[in-house]
Amino acid sequence: MKTLLLLLSLFFIDIFSFASPITNLLERIDKGASKKFIIEQTKPSDKDFFELDQKDGKIVIRGNNYVSIATGLNWYLKYYAGIHLSWNGMTAKLPVTLPVVTKKERHESMLPYRYDLNYCTFSYSMAFWDWPRWEKEIDWMALHGINLALALTGTESVWYNVLNKLGYDKQNINEFISGPGFLAWWLMNNLEGWGGPNPDSWYTQQETLQKKIVKRMREYGIEPVLPGYAGMVPNNAKEKLGLNVSDPGRWCSYRRPAFLQPGDKRFEEISTLYYKELTKLYGKANFYAIDPFHEGGSTQGVNLDIAGKAIMNAMKKINPKAVWVAQAWQDNPRTKMIENLKTGDLLILDLHSECRPQWGDTSSEWYRKDGYRQHNWIYCMLLNFGGNVGLHGKMDAVINGFYDAKNDTHAGQTLQGVGITPEGIENNPVMYELTMELPWRAERFTKENWLNSYVKARYGVEDEIINKVWLLLGKGIYNSPKNLVQQGTHESVFCARPAEDVYQVSSWSEMKDYYNPQEVIEAARLMISVADKYKGNNNFEFDLTDILRQAIAEKGRLMQKSVTEAYRAGDKTLFEMASRHFLQLILLQDELLATRPEFKVGKWISNARALGNTPTEKALYEWNARVQITTWGNRIAANEGGLRDYAHKEWNGILKDLYYVRWKQYFDYLFQKLDGKQPQEIDFYTLEESWAKASNYYSADPEGDCIATAKHIFKEVFQN
Repeated sequence: MKTLLLLLSLFFIDIFSFASPITNLLERIDKGASKKFIIEQTKPSDKDFFELDQKDGKIVIRGNNYVSIATGLNWYLKYYAGIHLSWNGMTAKLPVTLPVVTKKERHESMLPYRYDLNYCTFSYSMAFWDWPRWEKEIDWMALHGINLALALTGTESVWYNVLNKLGYDKQNINEFISGPGFLAWWLMNNLEGWGGPNPDSWYTQQETLQKKIVKRMREYGIEPVLPGYAGMVPNNAKEKLGLNVSDPGRWCSYRRPAFLQPGDKRFEEISTLYYKELTKLYGKANFYAIDPFHEGGSTQGVNLDIAGKAIMNAMKKINPKAVWVAQAWQDNPRTKMIENLKTGDLLILDLHSECRPQWGDTSSEWYRKDGYRQHNWIYCMLLNFGGNVGLHGKMDAVINGFYDAKNDTHAGQTLQGVGITPEGIENNPVMYELTMELPWRAERFTKENWLNSYVKARYGVEDEIINKVWLLLGKGIYNSPKNLVQQGTHESVFCARPAEDVYQVSSWSEMKDYYNPQEVIEAARLMISVADKYKGNNNFEFDLTDILRQAIAEKGRLMQKSVTEAYRAGDKTLFEMASRHFLQLILLQDELLATRPEFKVGKWISNARALGNTPTEKALYEWNARVQITTWGNRIAANEGGLRDYAHKEWNGILKDLYYVRWKQYFDYLFQKLDGKQPQEIDFYTLEESWAKASNYYSADPEGDCIATAKHIFKEVFQN
């Protein structure tokens, strides 16, 4: 009897362990939800598809693989149940009785790949994620059809092992590998060591985390794109190992790692060692991300044709079927490096398709004659730079660019999919929904028709007022013209280093006015007008906060100009009044954003500190978190390298304690000048570094009632 009970116990444990990933996904969304659906996986198909159907009183989600089925589930939840799972909420309470699928609905994708992530995302958004957060993200990927995703976590452990086997000691290794907030730029061969040294525990926990990430991806059928070998070696490799290296130069004042010449007799040895250690930790991949000479790296003295073949051969040695995944950004991938590589061996991410396409669009600033020639490529939306906060999108450009590329005589033949490649996520969910639906919609459509459906999906209701909000935003701030090449959102002047004439915040923003700020303010007014009806609606409250935040930033931009006009007119009374009002706007913005955890610096910092096991580790991770969003680098990198405020965040906490303080000090400086004094010039870097080095506590929890706070702040800003 005991034996029988033991066997039954093991049987049920086994059944649970091997439950479909879709069943587990449904249970994470809403406990018990899997009982309301019938999941049917068909035989392998030459195209990805999903079907929505009805059988025995349950919803049927049918598809050719788990990712297709998850995509179908998401489609059903959005367009039948009015449930939108997004970064601001990955759980929901499903209705007791689900809406019926009255007629079978089928969607197919003729394109095999849906790609996700940018190197930068791993630092600007994911630097301090734990497994529960990653689990939600992989669920999000599956629901949005992602079947190919960059997987860089834990690469530090690979390099630690490689360098250790090459004779480097711990100190030298830690001088090479960067800290948690800057690993993306180390992996792109842009810098060494900044933000470190890392404690031993960092390597252990990131290695453990990456193993969970790739395991879950593979369970879904998402292909992890692991970091391949790009020829990178430490700068001192020539002296320590006697290697023949070239110097790729500097990046934003940082010295880049050296590039190991493919003709060096040890190139094969070191690349083989790298892939051996990578595979030992995370398994063999079918795709590897490789981006040598990223963002201006010098190729002087390098035979690019030989280098490209050597990099490809090193990858093929570990897996003959593997594909090299390369980011098309500026001059990369260099034509000479890829022109003689075989068709099918390279997959190019057209990283900024909505703005600077390189696939062959002659209107593009980065136009490549003949596009990528024989090589396969993916149409990508970049959208966000630096993880900056702000409403932004290119709706018409994203839609039309995709269908233009798909129908292009040459590029359409090599187009393999759609991707999202933002530097920072957890913002502008509308744009990611739009982009990831493209491969499932056979015919070109308009943003207006799509937005009407989006409103019902996003909030679970049909509301004429909210429809008007999104049409206003869709034709304005979310429809930046294709020919404008600005880097993401129209940046908030609150976050800028103070000056008389302030326009953009980060060095390379390239902002230009393309929308009417009054339309954003009107959108905020309309959201406020119906806010009481949607109290407790998580998506509505997130969007209300974000839209009102944008409206206050628009008012701030106008008010800052009034401050400057009063100063130049020498009107001390008007200057004092205008500057006080501007500073009050910053404080009101801070109060508004405190109501949502997504807009709190406390969440960012607490996530960083949570990864530390000791006070020293917690302090290091907090410093990484604070520096990244302020000075970014040391004084030279911040000021001369142009990196300061690149990753600025319009967040509660930092608004009050840094941006307010910075503007207040500047206005005091100007007031002294109005009084005829000659005050000392402000050293903004010292002010910023002081905040970055601080360790004062910030709460990660929401403070105050979102609706009530938004209503009183709107009245204070726009009706008084």
